[in-house]
Amino acid sequence: MMHRSGTELINPFKVLERVGVREGFRVADLGCGFLGHFIFPAAQLIGGKGVVYAVDIQEHVLEHIARYAKQEHLYNIVPVRSDIDVYGATRIDDASLDLTLLVNNLFLSQDREALAHEMARLTRPGGRIVIVEWKPNDSPIGPPTNQRLGRQDAKKILKTPYMDFFDEFEAGPYHYGLIYLRTEEPV
Repeated sequence: MMHRSGTELINPFKVLERVGVREGFRVADLGCGFLGHFIFPAAQLIGGKGVVYAVDIQEHVLEHIARYAKQEHLYNIVPVRSDIDVYGATRIDDASLDLTLLVNNLFLSQDREALAHEMARLTRPGGRIVIVEWKPNDSPIGPPTNQRLGRQDAKKILKTPYMDFFDEFEAGPYHYGLIYLRTEEPV
């Protein structure tokens, strides 16, 4: 059974395929949210030899994700409670992820520098860091326009020695995506 949650806005399967998710990958979705919009598709794509970390600060969100994962027999999903704005807080081993996702959360971050460092810390050298954010133009849904980050603003935030810009893509009618490669630079 496919978990349906707004695929008209962002199709998680298309995004995950676009960024190269493969069987056996280790993936984390930082700020995964109640519906786990990317968690469940990632769990299906990576199979039983991979792992998907559902990272969120809210315990009830993680409890819901865990219940749904069990119901769907997706045993490769691991809930992790963390404040992603705190460097080193996420209880996932350093440099252990093939893909770190941040979807609709960069604009919400209170400490974007710490968040960028945390994403880099978790991602293995050569691994991918993918940001999906609201386009800055008016739309019938989403946050107020003055809270959104344009591509260039997001790129300035993510300009660190730990990440090299790789590519960008359209992630649906209201979102853009940025792909970074984790450098060899230690965090």
